[in-house]
Amino acid sequence: MIINSEDRISIIDLLDLNERFRTGAYVIKEEEVTVIETSASPSIPRLIEGLEQMEISLDRIKNIIVTHIHLDHAGGAGVFLEKCRNASIIVHEKGARHLINPEKLEAGARQVYGKDFDRLFHPIIPVPPERVIIKKHNEHLQLSPDSTLTFLDTPGHSRHHFSIYDNKSKGIFTGDTAGINYGYILEGEALYLPSTSPNQFNPEEMLQSLALFNELELERIFFGHFGISEEPAKVLTEIKNWLKIFIDTAIRITKENKPETQLPALAEALKKEVLNSDNRLRGNEDFLRLLDLDMKVSAMGLLDYLKKNHSKKEV
Repeated sequence: MIINSEDRISIIDLLDLNERFRTGAYVIKEEEVTVIETSASPSIPRLIEGLEQMEISLDRIKNIIVTHIHLDHAGGAGVFLEKCRNASIIVHEKGARHLINPEKLEAGARQVYGKDFDRLFHPIIPVPPERVIIKKHNEHLQLSPDSTLTFLDTPGHSRHHFSIYDNKSKGIFTGDTAGINYGYILEGEALYLPSTSPNQFNPEEMLQSLALFNELELERIFFGHFGISEEPAKVLTEIKNWLKIFIDTAIRITKENKPETQLPALAEALKKEVLNSDNRLRGNEDFLRLLDLDMKVSAMGLLDYLKKNHSKKEV
């Protein structure tokens, strides 16, 4: 499925994990055709199909940008690059080496996902170093004479994360730093939650990145999960508010539970906090399925953070 297929910026729903409105690739149609995010390798056929529907040949792709190297954003970058002979991969300086040699990235993911790894992520193809471009904080990429992307170092979700400001749309591609937008799966109901997955989640750094977004002249946010919001001030406020709720809930659960029961207890507690915020959320099975997955992953990151920072009491 393609959203805004006739616009300068279109979204291809990659059906990540076979779920609608889960992960999207953005296609910017300028002199240098640019794709932002690839998702995992099983999603690449859907990305290519979407480009074909918009009559964009793979030879026209010039830039493939990944906001960070988590596999649901960049796992398919190597596979896609093999098919785009004129393209380069643009990545954060702390993520480049893992695209060039993904052995550690794959080994870590196999530990987490076990027997499900191949179904979800295989294969992970190394990216040739000569086709990797590193972008640092405040560096630019010119797509056409009046179209410039600016790269901003935005840790919090991960240390190898940048966000990309687009001057023409006055929008920013935030990957996971500004959280998850559930508005599409909820058919227009706004809900924005932080993404606190392991193992580099840091709430202080996330708040600093949100403050950086607040300083920009923003009219929209382009989420990795999923789609576009044209209420950036509300997004940033809600992510900040929910981040405090997530941290406070995690601290309470660690005090009330033994280590072996903390993860399921925290995932359930986070889900309860979200559902209690709006009773209308309980009737959407597609949303509940995604929420269950996201709260388990966020709980893992919160517990990992608290374990590394024993003295943390609040954000």
